[in-house]
Amino acid sequence: MKTKAAVLYEIGKELVVDDLEIPELERGQVLVKILYSGLCGSQLNEIKGRKGEDKYLPHLLGHEGSGIVEKVGPGVKKFKKGDFVVLTWIKGSGIDAPSCKYKKNSQTINSGAISTFSNFSVISENRLVKISKKIPADIAALLGCAFPTGAGIIKNILRVKKGSSIAIFGIGGIGSSAVLAAKFFGCAKIIAVDIYEHKLEFAKELGATHTINTKNEDAATKIKELTGGLCVDYSVECSGNGKAMETAFESLHDKGIAVIAGNLAKGEKISIDPFDLIKGKKIFGTWGGETNLDKDIPLYAKMYLAGKLKLDKLITQKYGLGEINNAFAELENGEIIRGLIKF
Repeated sequence: MKTKAAVLYEIGKELVVDDLEIPELERGQVLVKILYSGLCGSQLNEIKGRKGEDKYLPHLLGHEGSGIVEKVGPGVKKFKKGDFVVLTWIKGSGIDAPSCKYKKNSQTINSGAISTFSNFSVISENRLVKISKKIPADIAALLGCAFPTGAGIIKNILRVKKGSSIAIFGIGGIGSSAVLAAKFFGCAKIIAVDIYEHKLEFAKELGATHTINTKNEDAATKIKELTGGLCVDYSVECSGNGKAMETAFESLHDKGIAVIAGNLAKGEKISIDPFDLIKGKKIFGTWGGETNLDKDIPLYAKMYLAGKLKLDKLITQKYGLGEINNAFAELENGEIIRGLIKF
């Protein structure tokens, strides 16, 4: 059986859509027909070589999506043929299956425990979650990375208090999800920070009460002004920009908490004043919003079906697989918030 898939053959080069031979399923592996895949800045960083040396070239990409189970391998107990699933890089329960290898004629094409830029993909059992078929397939794809990371920061790490204040730096897929969640969980002052005016307008639609365009004004100064000199209770950095990370920490009051979700290029560092830590400020990194895959994803799905989460707003563009390089170019240029590949 074959699949069309976008392959990264060389760092810094465009992805190539090729026909690949799908391997036989091993223990803990599941064959999934992909319906939608999300486009993430992390994947863009991988393509551009910002994560450092890539030892696995050529390989597949994509770590969030939605699909239908086609076949299950030995030992798989969570799923059966026909199940509607969310695909995610975040580990849940089930077998942590090994990476697999596709073939293009005699050439080996590597893949990790998950890949989603293909019509069909072999996925590890513990990177899948079954959800209701009432959820639209495009919405389900958001539940694989963008929303659980952004919402998880608000719900699982910060555990924001009603009436609190928060600044969110970088209104991409994760940042916009954080804005939506901050609104849902009762933050009274939600300050969105970005360099693109259309993203700031989008943040307002999601619930941001104030916006700051750092092309025109200093974020730390403006946040202090907007809070009457008090600074914010929480800050979230999603842009992957070192200056933004530093400003997110600087913009807190002395008992505030910052969470860093963005990725700097390998080797880059940030600088903070350690006396701020002594005074009581806290800074954390996050791995997928500390999401409990098997509990949080079904919860978000139920909240969507109940009309409590307006996830539809997060999708700003859809592309075909043949348009994937154009999609990543638009992501790099800040033209889209969260784009999806439709199969």
